[in-house]
Amino acid sequence: MKAMCKFFGVSRAAYYAWEGKLGETDPDQERMDKIQAAYEASHKSYGYRRVTIDLQRKLGISINHKAVLRLMRKLGIRSQPESQKCTKVGRNRHVPPLSQCTQSGLCSAKPNQSGLRMSPTSALQGWAYLSTIKDLYDGFIVACL
Repeated sequence: MKAMCKFFGVSRAAYYAWEGKLGETDPDQERMDKIQAAYEASHKSYGYRRVTIDLQRKLGISINHKAVLRLMRKLGIRSQPESQKCTKVGRNRHVPPLSQCTQSGLCSAKPNQSGLRMSPTSALQGWAYLSTIKDLYDGFIVACL
């Protein structure tokens, strides 16, 4: 025992303290299960603040936001916001973000010009193409083929 503790660089007291905790269950396990369930119910988009509010309002649990943050870190979960696909400009008008325009080269300064984009998807028996016709000026989808 003494040689093993010396080899791993651990004191005997720390070893016995660790050994005593082996049979114990985690006191936060019930709260971690509820946090995990609230996080999954939000499709992994809630952070610790919204998970706290969700637990307090829906389940009536009195829990501090700092405790939720600590337990979410312990579980290794964090919010995963959806990426921005379109920016809303004006009234009912969606335009792709500027970086998307310059990277793809599909932008237009005049209305009523359309472009054809084909998206390949791999399948077991070859390739299938989905083509969408989009007005390049304001980003409206004209047709899907």
